[in-house]
Amino acid sequence: MESTLQQEATLEQAVELGLRPDEFEMIKEILGRTPNFTETAVYSVMWSEHCSYKNSIVWLKTLPKDGPHMLVKAGEENAGLVDIGDGLGCVFKIESHNHPSALEPYQGAATGVGGINRDIFTMGARPIAQLNSLRFGNIENARTKWLVKGVTKGIGDYGNAFGIPIVGGEVFFDDSYNTNPLVNAFSAGIIDTKKIISAKATGPGNPVFIVGSATGKDGIAGAAFASKDITEESANDLPSVQVGDPFMEKLLLEATMELAQTDVIRGMQDMGAAGITCSTCEMSAAGDVGMEIQLDKVPTRQANMLPYEILLSESQERMLVVVEKGKESVVKGIFDKWDLHAEEIGVVTDTGRVRYYMHGELVGDVPAESLVLGGGAPQYHREYKEPAYYQEFKKFDINSVKQPDNLKEVGFKLLQLPNIASKRWVYEQYDSMVGTKNMATNRPSDAGVVNIKGTNKALAMTVDCNSRYVNADPEVGTMIAVSEAARNITCAGGEPSAITNCLNFGNPYNPESYWQFVGAIKGMSAACIKFSTPVTGGNVSFYNQTVTNGLEVPVFPTPTIGMIGILEDKDKMMTLDFKQKGDLIFVLGECKEDISSSEYLASYHGVKASPAPYFDLEKEYELHQAIKGLIHSELINAAHDIADGGLFVTLVEMSMPRELGFDIVTDSEIREDAYLFGEGQGRVVVSVNEDQEEEFIEFMMESGVNFTLLGHVTKGKMMVDDEHFGFITEAKDIYDNALGKHLEN
Repeated sequence: MESTLQQEATLEQAVELGLRPDEFEMIKEILGRTPNFTETAVYSVMWSEHCSYKNSIVWLKTLPKDGPHMLVKAGEENAGLVDIGDGLGCVFKIESHNHPSALEPYQGAATGVGGINRDIFTMGARPIAQLNSLRFGNIENARTKWLVKGVTKGIGDYGNAFGIPIVGGEVFFDDSYNTNPLVNAFSAGIIDTKKIISAKATGPGNPVFIVGSATGKDGIAGAAFASKDITEESANDLPSVQVGDPFMEKLLLEATMELAQTDVIRGMQDMGAAGITCSTCEMSAAGDVGMEIQLDKVPTRQANMLPYEILLSESQERMLVVVEKGKESVVKGIFDKWDLHAEEIGVVTDTGRVRYYMHGELVGDVPAESLVLGGGAPQYHREYKEPAYYQEFKKFDINSVKQPDNLKEVGFKLLQLPNIASKRWVYEQYDSMVGTKNMATNRPSDAGVVNIKGTNKALAMTVDCNSRYVNADPEVGTMIAVSEAARNITCAGGEPSAITNCLNFGNPYNPESYWQFVGAIKGMSAACIKFSTPVTGGNVSFYNQTVTNGLEVPVFPTPTIGMIGILEDKDKMMTLDFKQKGDLIFVLGECKEDISSSEYLASYHGVKASPAPYFDLEKEYELHQAIKGLIHSELINAAHDIADGGLFVTLVEMSMPRELGFDIVTDSEIREDAYLFGEGQGRVVVSVNEDQEEEFIEFMMESGVNFTLLGHVTKGKMMVDDEHFGFITEAKDIYDNALGKHLEN
């Protein structure tokens, strides 16, 4: 024993593993000695940004965590949990798999899907729906096309084989993501609230099992890899990219669901980032206990794996389970039935320390609390400062941009842009119907809507973030991201409940990147408090940038918001499609003469420097309440929020499902291009049966929310200010096929 622990690690090794010199000194102080190499490796992954949130936790603590539906708060378990009534809860979470996907897009994206689903079913919930939020570079680049195809195939192949429908998502392209794409995966599941499985280890003397797949060398130090820049040498880190097996995960899901019906589990956690290291330390610290782990009992895929390789491997489809002593045979029986490993590798102790052994020899001895988020892991207050571009962007004047003569041509060009065109090419890779719970496949809606069988309820869910807005103004842009998520759920007939977030930013040691992060947290807090949608948890992903010739180029700051909402009456689900010729078209909310940060300004005019679009949080909130009332009173038959591309794109999207059209009149006091293509926030288009016009107007007058009659639904012709803009079939053909043409050229 002494011989191993006397093999002291060096400062050089510690720095190579990703620790800072001062952190190595902290570890020596905690242990009262110099750590050995295995212990240093353990601290390097647990104190990595990916696991410890050491550069973000002080700000994450300021986010609102209380709400009317909360059952499990942020940080308490593997994922957030909200009450949806009838004795049921919704477990949901979003996480990133950016760095692995940048190097190996297929496996990087596939294992991101696998990992987020394990977070859900490890709590005892059966996953019912997935979403994803994807960011790529310039679509004309060959590498971007390779990344798009690899990522979407990885998501589709894993999700389809695992058997969970993908019910929505978003895809965004910008040069800032050329080297470093973002792959954010969201999953939601349903659980009996009396049968929640905790990630806390309890009961000294209880055995510890590793279940699922065998442990290999794939993904070793993946958490540390995710906590540094992508450079030209990053290809050398390919072993840090995990390899997934969706069929193994499906078996693991079914075995876990069966195990959840028993009374033998005393704690369970997914082995994601940092593998066995993370699950043993976090479960021990959460339960205020310790563990003794025999690493030689871990089933391995390669012979002669070293202790640190077993500890740091991020091989997929594995979990750690603490079992009530005397009931080991129940676990073995269930996992044998599903042809999965279930090996007893250790025992819970009352020491508060995690001790790792290899063939009876002690190879690591660490206090669990010293390794975990919110415990002894370091917490830093980073410097931040406003970048010069922020004030420059604010100087933008709409009058510096000449309005084009042919607005019909502009509208059709917008429909072809990769950020606006249909993402059909992407979602056709996915199975949206597997499991029969998706209610929105043939009923297009602003949010994904999933049936809760056995009840009259449904779940609405969405992922949202316009990162161009956030780059222009992090605080306002993130308020808009939360508000748009709430608006999408409200327009689908739901009541926003809670959010999870995936915070994708550049290097936290860059004061300007960190300023963006701080602004985003402030904006998120303000909007979440306003909408009573607490933050249930999520993921921070820093170091999303490219380092070229010593120059750091961060991606657009991208705080992706995943939101859950509840439809109390699924019969009142609202769709976005116009229903019949002659229906009246109204826009709710104020239209401003504003083209700031719009797709029209950035892509058509090539103007990248402008502030975030118009936004008023109070008016946004009032708009949502009005929409809820209109849906509840059955006064509208379609609702769709105005987002990317502005009013024109919204009208086209509402027209396409039934191949109807629109005849509208713009506001003569506002520039026509701003009215049609501006992205000022807080606006929703609704359609109303002619015989309900009076009742609708009366309701809106009482609501105090601004509303304007735009025109009416046509049989298929698009008319704007008496000018013929073509037929919807023509627009639909362009919109549906543009992205595929970009990718296949």
